[in-house]
Amino acid sequence: MNTQQLTSDVKLRFDHLNTKAQLKDKYQAKLLVACQGGLWKASPELLVFVDSAGSEELILIDAYENPVKVNRQKLLTLLRDTHNTVMIEWYTEFTELEKNR
Repeated sequence: MNTQQLTSDVKLRFDHLNTKAQLKDKYQAKLLVACQGGLWKASPELLVFVDSAGSEELILIDAYENPVKVNRQKLLTLLRDTHNTVMIEWYTEFTELEKNR
């Protein structure tokens, strides 16, 4: 392999990793939702916690570190729908990226 080929391979790899990081940033931002006076990230951890909580009203710390009183079921539905939609979109775009690699 010559130097020019190695340089080209490294550039392609860098471009792929850069595109992958941009894709992650794009979809991480889409996981943020505003609901009931707070800003929430639809993370698996928050989904599990809200789902397993026993009471109908919870006081949770939002993305801005503020305590917010929420209706558990309403927040859970929004978080679950957002998480599923974003993950499907992210996976679809990621698989296209991998195919074009």
